[in-house]
Amino acid sequence: MKIFFKTFFATLLALFIFSLLGIFILFGIAGSFSKEEQKIIDTNSVLVIDMSENFLEQTKSDPFSELLDKKKGKVPSLSELIGLIKNSKKDSTIKGIYIKCQQNPNGYASTEEIRKALIDFKASNKFIIAYGETITQKGYWIGNVADEIYTHPQGGLEFNGFSYETLFLKGLLDKLEIKPEVFYAGKFKSATEPFRYAQMSEANKLQTGIWLNALYNSFLQGTAEKRKIEIATLKEMANEGKIQNANDALKYHLVDGLLYDDQVKKLIAKKVHIKKEQSISFVSINDYAASVALRGTGGGKIAVVFADGDIEMGKDQKGAIASDDYRVLLQKLRNDASINAVVLRVNSPGGSSLASDIIWREIDLLKKEKPVIVSMGDYAASGGYYIACGADSIFADANTITGSIGVFSVIPNVEMFMKNKLGITFDRVNTGQYADMPSATRTLNATEKRFMQSSVDSIYASFKSRVAIGRKKSVNYIDSIAQGRVWIGVDAVKIGLVDKIGTLNDAIVSASKMAHLKGYSIKSYPENKSFIEELINGYENSIKVKAIKEEIGVVQWETLQQVKSIQQMMGQPQTRLPIFVVNHP
Repeated sequence: MKIFFKTFFATLLALFIFSLLGIFILFGIAGSFSKEEQKIIDTNSVLVIDMSENFLEQTKSDPFSELLDKKKGKVPSLSELIGLIKNSKKDSTIKGIYIKCQQNPNGYASTEEIRKALIDFKASNKFIIAYGETITQKGYWIGNVADEIYTHPQGGLEFNGFSYETLFLKGLLDKLEIKPEVFYAGKFKSATEPFRYAQMSEANKLQTGIWLNALYNSFLQGTAEKRKIEIATLKEMANEGKIQNANDALKYHLVDGLLYDDQVKKLIAKKVHIKKEQSISFVSINDYAASVALRGTGGGKIAVVFADGDIEMGKDQKGAIASDDYRVLLQKLRNDASINAVVLRVNSPGGSSLASDIIWREIDLLKKEKPVIVSMGDYAASGGYYIACGADSIFADANTITGSIGVFSVIPNVEMFMKNKLGITFDRVNTGQYADMPSATRTLNATEKRFMQSSVDSIYASFKSRVAIGRKKSVNYIDSIAQGRVWIGVDAVKIGLVDKIGTLNDAIVSASKMAHLKGYSIKSYPENKSFIEELINGYENSIKVKAIKEEIGVVQWETLQQVKSIQQMMGQPQTRLPIFVVNHP
């Protein structure tokens, strides 16, 4: 026994020392990363913008990537990217921009913001060269801004037009004998169509055709201006399938040449007056961000609140706009006398109607104390529009997807599936006639369906009322442009859902004017977590996700994420856009 205790306490002491040492090492690593290494930019540099990166609304750091390679750890946010391009315009060390435009996962509104910044950069008389082995249409949307754009001799350019595809589940649900009970308000509210139909309704096809063609026309207009080709000719190229390979793209003047990577580098070397392409000082946008301090000046302070993701009830939900978190945050900003104005950057397809109303209320209270301006990103629709509609002023990009003022609720009825497919039945004892309402294991009766529809109609009425008050319109008028209909930003201005076409920076400038600020600094919210918090939380989530993915496979993992999205919709009134969407631009 004496030997046992001796060994036990020795092991315990060793574990304690090892744990303590690990903590010191971890904090040492965190400390080294808390001090950003200042990058030195050569005097004859070329800024590289890789459009395969997804520039999110807020900077997201990956602690694990940073530990292995600092360059890969942080990608600038969309607003930071715009600021860096603007800074490079007057930066004498930057002689030009090299765009890798093979792919572009960024949204339509984000793409247009980047494009505008690049067009503004060209006023400096510095060069922009774009290149991609193969170039998608969204990649070309950015790339055609360049003075010269090239593709690989065996590569090519996608130029077929835009397509929108929705996955419908009704046939599958019928085979499984699962009958969802669907309640909705708004004839254009298409989020429930995958459960109700096997194809798009005529109303949905109408609205989709309008906004999709608006996006396509924006793409064609930009291409026509930069390539000096008539829009009608561009449409003819797409409609007749004339662009099938790299030679076709060159023949019809959509690109300036067919080059290999080394040839593009030689071309750039000539522009910066360097003999060997290996000597070119290429600066990634990540490194440039580490070398430039984008700070405002002046005594005023503007808070930029990023509302990015689905709107959900609760708190601490990564990648979502959680009602509790944003309620506390907006209350904090309302009571903070050092904050002169607030810009709410909304990039959301919506979500929980209750969570949306909670956030709307805080915005309503906030604007009584200081100016609140909304800047819309790729999406600010349904619940995303709900939280935006009460602001003093609303800015959107011409290609922002917005509106979708409508409500729905879905109750799955799995009674027959459980009974006929699995042999499982249910029975119950209630203390009241509606004690188990709503139930997923039995059919709702007529009265219960009336209750559900009444609840959806009531929320829809509140939604329209909020919009009518915020936009200073009559409820009847709002009803005429609501009905769940999706609008593109440029059309939303015409009907009064949005005040102006403009970027996040435009919204910030407007906020400064409303607050009568001569100078200002910007503070972003929600505040990023510390490196150590990201490392610990990221480790837990990363291990969990990796283990599940390896066990069930990537395809099954993606299906699981879709199922989780559907589960969030069940039984709770929703103000959101459709889930199952595939775009082919």
